[in-house]
Amino acid sequence: MTVKQAIRRAFERAAPTYEAAASLQKEIARRLDDHLEEMKLQPARILDAGCGPGIGFDHLRARYPQAELIGLDLAHAMLLKARGHAVTPTLFGRLAKLWQSVPDVRYVCGDIEALPLAKDSVDMIWSNLALQWMTDLPAAFRQLHRVLRPDGLLLFSSFGPDTLKELRAAFAGLDGHNHVNRFLDMHDVGDMLMHAGFGHPVMEMELITVTYPDLKGVLRELKAIGAHTVQEGGRMGLMGKREWRQLAENYERFRREGRLPATFEVIYGHAWAGRKDKLEDGRQVIEFKIRQRKAGLR
Repeated sequence: MTVKQAIRRAFERAAPTYEAAASLQKEIARRLDDHLEEMKLQPARILDAGCGPGIGFDHLRARYPQAELIGLDLAHAMLLKARGHAVTPTLFGRLAKLWQSVPDVRYVCGDIEALPLAKDSVDMIWSNLALQWMTDLPAAFRQLHRVLRPDGLLLFSSFGPDTLKELRAAFAGLDGHNHVNRFLDMHDVGDMLMHAGFGHPVMEMELITVTYPDLKGVLRELKAIGAHTVQEGGRMGLMGKREWRQLAENYERFRREGRLPATFEVIYGHAWAGRKDKLEDGRQVIEFKIRQRKAGLR
């Protein structure tokens, strides 16, 4: 099984439980939407790249009610959940939608690294916590740049290298295998955006801490959102009782005020297609912002 197939299978299996367990994803979607406050644009067509069960639809609908939405995901089961999320449940809501002529959401099962969309076909791309699962992120950025119209906006969130640092430390030295995914630094992501042709990338980072009563709670939620896939160096078999006991003991070192923390380094980025903001020697300007604010979610 390839890495891509393993990722697809993980999210196919997580589709029934994803939205109920996705409190972090919902909060980051809200914060991602806040980044649009100062951006003056009225996109006619928006791509939600890696839409999952449609968590971003409500934000995009509220901000751009007349825009056509395209929900794209690698996992077909996620798209089925997204379709249910987008349906207006009440008769009044359906009549209001008809009266306002709000476009329906279009659903595409596809890979961001090989987008099944035409060149210059969307005005804006929104991607909330999907790009960290790419096996070839530079290729994904090239594809996103290809489908964006000139001066179109890419807005995304992803995970950085300090994500789940407590769990990684608890696994360290346990069996010599990787059990926690490793994610790219925002500076590397910014460079990739530039090489893909995007203009004036802006990157920000913040740390969000989610707390749990025990180790099982951490692992259960990661599995429920499909975030337990290890891309390289993962162990093929299951751990034994002794190793699970040692892992739990290792994680206990991080307990504070009766709760176990799980840190997520969240990267926010936006860039424009078709803009060439370069210095006289040809180098391109990338703006970085680091926010060390810690926010707790329970």
